[in-house]
Amino acid sequence: MSAAELALRGARVVGHDGPVDILVSGGRIASLARPGEAAEAAREIAAGGRLVIPGFVDSHIHLDKACLNGRCGHLQGGPGGLKAAIAAVSALKRDFTVEDVHRRGARVIEKAIARGTTHMRTHVEVDPRVGLRSFEAIRALRRDYAWALDLSICVFPQEGLTNDPGTAELLEAALAGGADLLGGCPYTDTDPAAHVAALFDLARRHDVDLDFHVDFDLDPGWNHLELILRHTEAAGYGGRVAVGHATKLSAMDPAVRDALADRMAGAGVALTVLPATDLYLMGREADRRVPRGLAPLHLLAARGVTGSIATNNVLNPFTPFGDGSLLRMANLYANAAQVDPGAFPLCLDLVTRQPARLMRLAGYGIAPGNPADLVVLDAAGPAEAVAEIAEPILGFKAGRASFERPAARLLPP
Repeated sequence: MSAAELALRGARVVGHDGPVDILVSGGRIASLARPGEAAEAAREIAAGGRLVIPGFVDSHIHLDKACLNGRCGHLQGGPGGLKAAIAAVSALKRDFTVEDVHRRGARVIEKAIARGTTHMRTHVEVDPRVGLRSFEAIRALRRDYAWALDLSICVFPQEGLTNDPGTAELLEAALAGGADLLGGCPYTDTDPAAHVAALFDLARRHDVDLDFHVDFDLDPGWNHLELILRHTEAAGYGGRVAVGHATKLSAMDPAVRDALADRMAGAGVALTVLPATDLYLMGREADRRVPRGLAPLHLLAARGVTGSIATNNVLNPFTPFGDGSLLRMANLYANAAQVDPGAFPLCLDLVTRQPARLMRLAGYGIAPGNPADLVVLDAAGPAEAVAEIAEPILGFKAGRASFERPAARLLPP
């Protein structure tokens, strides 16, 4: 074997009792060894006992409609809420250009890379108003930032499918043009059942996964999750379906919620929680005791549901803030969901290993033979990283440095 190109010395890695040296060769992890036992490398970096992870995985973001603050009246005293946000973007996207979407998406991608994200799934709206312009821009972003980020494209009909003639044909065209999977949004369709059925049929014909926006309100009296569960079971699509938001789960009787969680675990349907958006949009009708509206993902994960915490929207009517930090999202979730410190490592897992499973990423993780996608966090372990929103200080994609942010150094007099 040729000499290693890179050695990260004294790294903390989840699953290892003490520090390890990570050797990289040919863009892949060659070995993990106890300090002093690994061979020399062309480039030596002292991790100094800091936590090294295989990069954050953002399983649900909307790059096409990011960075719209200031463009629409919704953010200058409008009514707020989910319907208003959808309407605001619907009006704006008619004038989206490929160049505009690319520029705004690049801004968010660069923030995410610098905060340690190595894999991302972006949802992209496809319908007669925006056509395939946003999709074309995101496809270009996938190419332009492949040096630091693996970008998966999920095309979906935000404003309905059966009620929006021409949308189905555009979804077909996007799949033929390189989209990786399909999304859905049954609560905006006049016929939610037909919406779900049509997307499952389309996904099976193209052999792609599915990722739905679902149950984005606080009425526990009905849901579309059970409809998706039935289709998943009937189609044998376990492990290939995810749902996002599902804020209804926060309002359900615990026994009902737990029964749904068990069905999700059995059917292989994953759940993504979007803390910034869910907290911002839910409960706006309340003038006191405002509900958090956040699905208790840590409780569902304890029952075997694959889950992820993700970004969703950045600087737009759905979420008028954001910096691309998934560790901040994990911390926000832990705060709002009142997660005890003993479960902080799970919160880190929900922005790394579990979304990697949700996205069916091959070769994810710090193990010999896997791609050397590595991020050094300024923390000694998972609990500390989540509690303190530790700074990512160095990143690698396939063994090549992708960003650096030196740890802060105090300058006393």
